[in-house]
Amino acid sequence: NRTTVVEFILLGFPGTWHFQISLVVAFALTYFLSVIGNSSIIALVWLNDNLHSPMYFFLCNLSFLEIWYTTGVVPKAIGVLLGTSQTISFSVCILQLFFLLSLGSTECFLLSVMAYDRYVAICYPLRYRSLMNGDLSVRLALSSWLGGFLAISLLAFLTSRLTFCGPYVINHFLCDIDSCLALSCSDTWPVELATFLVSIIVVVATCVLTLVSYVYIISSILRIQSAHGREKAFSTCSAHLSVVAIWYGSTIFLYVKPSAQNSLDLNKLVNTFNTVVTPLLNPFIYTLRNREVKQAL
Repeated sequence: NRTTVVEFILLGFPGTWHFQISLVVAFALTYFLSVIGNSSIIALVWLNDNLHSPMYFFLCNLSFLEIWYTTGVVPKAIGVLLGTSQTISFSVCILQLFFLLSLGSTECFLLSVMAYDRYVAICYPLRYRSLMNGDLSVRLALSSWLGGFLAISLLAFLTSRLTFCGPYVINHFLCDIDSCLALSCSDTWPVELATFLVSIIVVVATCVLTLVSYVYIISSILRIQSAHGREKAFSTCSAHLSVVAIWYGSTIFLYVKPSAQNSLDLNKLVNTFNTVVTPLLNPFIYTLRNREVKQAL
């Protein structure tokens, strides 16, 4: 019996009431610190003339993205954990899936652009200002945002065309591809193929470009004669490399796979790290590992 689905029920995490309250406190605290931390980076760069460079312009874009990325997840997740907002309409579910995947794709492009920026700064320091000027920085950032949202448009459309026969219970605290495919009673092969192709193009391609940039960066750093110069060069890119390792590690696990039928419980844990913890880590990593930011503070 194929019927038009109206809403889903999000299960969240299993456990006792005390465990649920503990998760609510942890999610709320992490969300608060993430928004404050990323907003502080944007304000710091905006108010400090010494930070008006392409590197920090891209960092502001990343911080702005992280604010919306975690906002699209945590408030609803808290409602699910408290039991006050466990239902989500089909249209809102598809909208959440679209925005989360689009913002995630945009982050992949931004991290790749930031790696290219560090490559130019370290490998061509004398030509950096001419090569990475303001106009190019704006175009690269805008292309990252447009590319991220356009890459997910077809995937979201295909997911919205799936047929659901019930039950309408999602074993998650958010709407994602795996959960929708697990509930669908129609042929999910087109969506799985589109997910795999998009993940290869967006995640793997940007990851390879980022790694290639860092191969050139590290080789250039090792050729620097001065120990102080090598230390300064490593300090400017080590923070970015840490964020890249954390982000791509979890994203590749979630999306780069031929089939979307994975353990949903394991996906919940990885999604928690990807959507809740990582946006909190970014501002602290960039602040603690970057001398210019610490001086500005």
